[in-house]
Order: sequence, then C-alpha cells, then structure tokens
Amino acid sequence: MMWIILALTGSVILNILLVWYISNVLSKLLYTSDNIGDLYIAFRMFEDFITSLYDMQMFYGEPIIEELITKTKLVVEELERFEDIYSLTTDTEPLEEEEMKYDRSTAEEDTQEA
Repeated sequence: MMWIILALTGSVILNILLVWYISNVLSKLLYTSDNIGDLYIAFRMFEDFITSLYDMQMFYGEPIIEELITKTKLVVEELERFEDIYSLTTDTEPLEEEEMKYDRSTAEEDTQEA
C-alpha cells in the first residue's frame, strides 16, 4: 500500500514538472514565432520598397540596386522556409493583399504613362 502512495505521489510530481517544462518550451516557441514573423514582414516590405525604387526612371538599371534586390529576395526565400513556425502567430494574408493592390496600382500607372 505504501508503494502505491509513493508511486502516485511521484507520478503527480513528475506530471507537474512536465506541464511546467512544456509551458516554458511553448512560450519560447511562440516568442520565436512572433519575432520571425515580424522579420519576414519587414523584409517583404523592404523588398517591395527596393523594387519600387529600382522601377523609378532615375534608378532603372542601377546594378547596385539590382544586386540589393537579388540579395533581399534570397533572404525572403530563406525566411519562407520557416513559414511553419511564424504562421503560428503572424498573419501574412494582409501583406499579400497589400501586394496585390500595389501590383494593380503599378499596372494602372504603367497603362496611363503609355
């Protein structure tokens, strides 16, 4: 009878420690997810800015800006590999909708210039 009580007490203590450990690991995962998501959004916005800068008549064909766009795309592609993590806390759909609006407004400006 005594062994059963000791085993149950040990089991309860072990379960409490496991719940505490899992909650700490999950909080760190959510913190990391949130930060990677913010980094992804910042790089996407930076990529859009550099691309729009490159499309300006003054800077069109500038090799340094072209190289910067290439490097930024590589970083964004690398961050997209972690989509499973940052999709836990970051909603990227509004960013994609904004890009679609930007693409449509750019196309409209191009047709007006022609």
